[in-house]
Amino acid sequence: MNKHTAKAPKWDGRTGVDEVANHLYDDIISLRLLPGTKMSEVEIASRFGVSRQPVREAFSRLANLDLLLIRPQKATEVKRFSTQAIEKSRFIRAAVEAEVLRRAARLCDKEGAAALDASLEQQRALLTTGEYGDFSALDYQFHALLCEIAGVEYAFEVICSEKAKVDRLCVLGLSKEDRMPELIEDHARIVAMIKAHDAEKAVAEGMLHLSRLDSTIEHIKTNNAHFFDDIDTVP
Repeated sequence: MNKHTAKAPKWDGRTGVDEVANHLYDDIISLRLLPGTKMSEVEIASRFGVSRQPVREAFSRLANLDLLLIRPQKATEVKRFSTQAIEKSRFIRAAVEAEVLRRAARLCDKEGAAALDASLEQQRALLTTGEYGDFSALDYQFHALLCEIAGVEYAFEVICSEKAKVDRLCVLGLSKEDRMPELIEDHARIVAMIKAHDAEKAVAEGMLHLSRLDSTIEHIKTNNAHFFDDIDTVP
C-alpha cells in the first residue's frame, strides 16, 4: 500500500495563484473570513504583492469549490451556507462513500488491513499527544486509503470536493477535542467491518459517521442563521 499524503484540496504553491488561493482557502475554512465577508481583487492583490490576474484566477478556483461568490460589478464575497447546497453535497458524498465502502470490504487484503490499522494508530496517537490540529489531514488520508483499497482512487477527488463544501460547518460545531474521539471510533468500526468483509455493515457505519454533522448543522441554523443565504432572519 502506498504512503498517503492526501489532504484538503489545496494547490502546490508553485505560483502566485497557488499562494493566494491557498491562503484564502485556509482563511475561509478556518472562518477567519466569515460567510458574507466582502473582498476585492485590488485589496487582495495589494496584500500579497501580486497583480490582479493571479487574484482573479484564485477567486475562480475558490468559487469552483463553492467557497466564494463572484458577482459582476459587485464585490466578491465569502459564500454563505445554503441548506440546499449542503443537502446536495452530502447526498453526493454519501452515495460515493457507500460504494467505496462496499468495494473496500470486498477487496481488502492483508496489506490493506495493515494500512488501515496503521492509519487508526496514527489517529489514536493524537488523543495522547493533543495535536488535534493534525486530525483533519489524517482524516483525509483515511478516506483516501479507503478509496485506494476499493480500487477507485479517483473517487477521492469527488469526496474531497464535497467535503470541502461543508468543512466550515465543522469549525462552527464542536471543538476538535470534543469531536475527535467519537470520529476516530467511527473510523475504527468502519475498519472492523471492512476487515470482516461485511460490506453492508461497513456502509451502515460509514453513514452513521457522516450523520454526525446533522446536529451541528441544526445548531448553526438556529444560532447563526445570518451565515445562510436561504434562511429568513429577523432584522
